[in-house]
Amino acid sequence: MNWKKGTLADFMGDFVVYRNLEPMDSRLDGLQEVWAEIGLDHYYVPRKTTPAYATALLHYVQAAQGVRGISSPVEQLLFIGDTLMNDGTAARNLGRHLPMMGFIGADRLGDPKSVEIDDGLMVANRWAALADFMDWVEDADFPCGEATALLIDLDKTSLGARGRNDHVINDARVEAVKRTMRGALGDDFDEAAFRAVYEPLNDQKYHYFTADNQDYLAYICLMVNGGIYTPDELWSALEDGVFEDIEDFVAACEARRERMSPALEEAHAEVLRGIEAEDPTPFKAFRRGEYFETIERMDVLPDDAPEDQVLDSEIVLTAEVAQVADAMAARGVLIFGISDKPDEASVPTAADAARGYRAIHHTPMKVYGGKVVS
Repeated sequence: MNWKKGTLADFMGDFVVYRNLEPMDSRLDGLQEVWAEIGLDHYYVPRKTTPAYATALLHYVQAAQGVRGISSPVEQLLFIGDTLMNDGTAARNLGRHLPMMGFIGADRLGDPKSVEIDDGLMVANRWAALADFMDWVEDADFPCGEATALLIDLDKTSLGARGRNDHVINDARVEAVKRTMRGALGDDFDEAAFRAVYEPLNDQKYHYFTADNQDYLAYICLMVNGGIYTPDELWSALEDGVFEDIEDFVAACEARRERMSPALEEAHAEVLRGIEAEDPTPFKAFRRGEYFETIERMDVLPDDAPEDQVLDSEIVLTAEVAQVADAMAARGVLIFGISDKPDEASVPTAADAARGYRAIHHTPMKVYGGKVVS
């Protein structure tokens, strides 16, 4: 197979925000400068499902409109994502401000094709249904020109498409957790014991405790694998309702700080500081490892590598999403990328950049998918 290659920046440029809501385009002021202007009562990073997140995105979209030389404001929005809970909620919050039409997709090829309209969102079990989305937008006479912005989710949407290639993103994250654990525990790292905690805790059942935050999950696994809390103590505490959230667990570990090795204490202190500062990415050492694990899964196989091998081990760009973005950009639509992936797992440090590393949206990947735009 002769693989086509590309980057997210091919159709987004640097109009991208990762979790910290600090735009990659240096011409746009970041959250640390505009938090009061967008109505926050203090500086913090809103999560994706909150109304404040939508307000921040709208601010950046309007600012990007000016930066690209369009004097009139954005008046309507399009949205493409992969989860009804996170992306769908973000899209609907945006729709409270401006007219919005959105698409939530995934490949579930074992099921019959399903395309449903749900409160301004087309929800489909095929990425190929983006062709239906384009028809839906056209049939609705929805304006698609310079006064429209298309917001596109990155992880598991425009790259590593859900149901098709997302497992490689998950693999990178798990390897990053293991990498962090080995760094802190050395030969004492027990992978079987790690998985016995990580895999069940990664279930939605425990989201009340982990907040579906991989920083918290990595920290919990490290404290348990490091002997600060035994697995039996953890499961018993969760069953008895002792730990209502991650703050309770961190406080419990703080009370046992004297048991920690220097490496464990360093990791604990980092997470403790981050949580106190309302930082949604408190375990930055883990996230730096995730950055490298992710980059190392982009366009590493030969150009003639077979399709199944690439999809099994590389993160690839979603051709259907790229086609829609290109088609909309040709009509004057502003393309803007959003991601809940932490900046530390997405953008190289200055030292790493000097070694040739690039932000995820500038890193070349193979492109895979069918044709949805004629």
